[in-house]
Amino acid sequence: MADRLANIGKAPNLSAIDDPTASPGYKPVSLPMPEPEKPIFQANSLWRSGSRGFFKDQRAMRVGDILTVKVVINDSADISNTTARSRQNSEDMGAKSLFGLEGKLVPKGTDPAGMLATTSDSSSTGTGSVKRSEALTTNIGALITQILPNGNMVIEGRQEVRVNFEMRELIVAGVVRPEDVESDNTIDSTKIAQARISYGGRGQITDVQQPRYGQQVMDVLLPF
Repeated sequence: MADRLANIGKAPNLSAIDDPTASPGYKPVSLPMPEPEKPIFQANSLWRSGSRGFFKDQRAMRVGDILTVKVVINDSADISNTTARSRQNSEDMGAKSLFGLEGKLVPKGTDPAGMLATTSDSSSTGTGSVKRSEALTTNIGALITQILPNGNMVIEGRQEVRVNFEMRELIVAGVVRPEDVESDNTIDSTKIAQARISYGGRGQITDVQQPRYGQQVMDVLLPF
C-alpha cells in the first residue's frame, strides 16, 4: 500500500534484468532421469554413439543460450449439468380390531381405523454450467537456465511491456527437448513439459479491476 501511495501519478517501473537463478524463489528442477550412457568412440568414424546431431547448428543448447517460445493458447470449455429428483411417500395404519382390546388400548374418541397416517414429499433440482474461452498468441525469448542429465533443457523467460500507466507481464517456464527446437531456434509452447505460463499486468487499470483489500478480507471471512 505504501508503495502504491508513493507512486501515485507515476507509471509502473520496469523490473531490473537479473539472473533468474538468483531469484529468492528459484529452485533447480529435479526430475526422474535415465542412467547416463558412456560415449563409445569408433575408430575411423565421425559418428559418436549417443550423439544427438551429426552437424552442429546454432540452436540453443547450453546454459545461457536464448531461444524463442511461440506461445499459442486457444482453450475453450462448455459444461452443463442438470439434476432433478423427486420422491413422495404415504403411510396409513389403523387397528379396527385388536383381540377385542382396542377400546381399552385406544383412548375414547379416537378412531382405531386411522391411528397413524404419515406423508412425505421431497424434491430437489440442481443446475450448473461452466463456459470458458481463452486465447493468447505471442512470442517471447527464453533463457536456458539448466541442462538436465538426459539433455533436456530448463527454460525461463520474462517479458514486460509498459503502455502508458499499465504494465503487461508474460512469464514462461518449463522443460523442453533439444529435438523440439526448430531450425530457426523457436519452439511451440505446446511442446514445453511442466509448462508454467503467466500473463497478467499491474498498474492503474489492474488496480481498478481488483476489489479493495477490505472487501477481499470480508469475502474470505463471511460465511454467507
